[in-house]
Amino acid sequence: MKTNFNLNNLIRENIKSLKPYSSARDEYKDATSNEMVFLDANENPFENGVNRYPDPQQNSVKDLLSKIKGVSKQKILLGNGSDEVLDLIFRAFCEPNKDNIITLPPTYGMYDVLANINAIENNSVLLTEDFQPKVKQILNAVNENSKILFLCSPNNPSGNSFSVEIVEELLNKFNGLVVIDEAYIDFSEEKSWLERIIEFPNLIITQTLSKAYGLAGIRLGVCYASEKIIKVLNNIKPPYNVNELTQQKAVERLLNVKEVKEEVDKIKVERKLLYSNLIEINFIEYIYPSDCNFVLVKVDDANKRYKELIEKGIVIRNRTTQPLCENCLRFTVGTKNELDKLISTLEAIQ
Repeated sequence: MKTNFNLNNLIRENIKSLKPYSSARDEYKDATSNEMVFLDANENPFENGVNRYPDPQQNSVKDLLSKIKGVSKQKILLGNGSDEVLDLIFRAFCEPNKDNIITLPPTYGMYDVLANINAIENNSVLLTEDFQPKVKQILNAVNENSKILFLCSPNNPSGNSFSVEIVEELLNKFNGLVVIDEAYIDFSEEKSWLERIIEFPNLIITQTLSKAYGLAGIRLGVCYASEKIIKVLNNIKPPYNVNELTQQKAVERLLNVKEVKEEVDKIKVERKLLYSNLIEINFIEYIYPSDCNFVLVKVDDANKRYKELIEKGIVIRNRTTQPLCENCLRFTVGTKNELDKLISTLEAIQ
């Protein structure tokens, strides 16, 4: 249990004094009542399913997530994709042209993009050759203006999960916020850090409905943290940041978690088969272990192989420009038919 943490020391001064915008639906909480006449928000009165503003707190979605994940609604924030959630974290806790964050390349590229947008220095510390955090080097990179440490686990693009012991040490020794990006946690055998969120008041966990839930097109990101952190983020989020159609589709999917689990299980099976088939491709030099719905492989010439696959109508991700990923390609685990085509094409270009 981490005890030496004071969130107030991390919040930007202008955010502390900010008076949040209060929308019409915030002022009247029971916005779903069919007996009320709503003349408060200057909406078009003619019903078409989306003529009213959406619930600014997305209560129906949060109710389901709270039940599925075993956390209270007060510890949940929803965003227009995880990128909005990450941007809110930057804007709440990082002072432009003063503070810094720490990232661990190779990792999700939006951390660096958002740091640049918000005028925040990014102190990067490379992962080890087997894609694990270097605790000593990370802690040596910390200074009084280090506000956030980003841990992508399972990691994109490497696909592996970080050591529990290493993450725990960083949570205890880093006195800023630790954001664990769990976009791919549903494909992993490792437990989510959500189970231990009460132990670490500096822990923020981000997840998404884009991957396992198959809802990339609706853009819905999820943030789990202490009630204090969520309150700060709620104060600065746009009033209607998650639209009505997104909320409806999310509810529909969350009510069918059995189907989601079945799809995840199928992806895991196909991932295992993909491994066994990739071993037989002679220009693939190494297949990295994966806890995600993708597999990273090292090949003889990534640029050449990427171009060959594109010419055959198969789009994959060339990661050779990323640190520690020279000549690496990333394959998403698709359907059986898609992967059969991938393997037959790889065999043909050997």
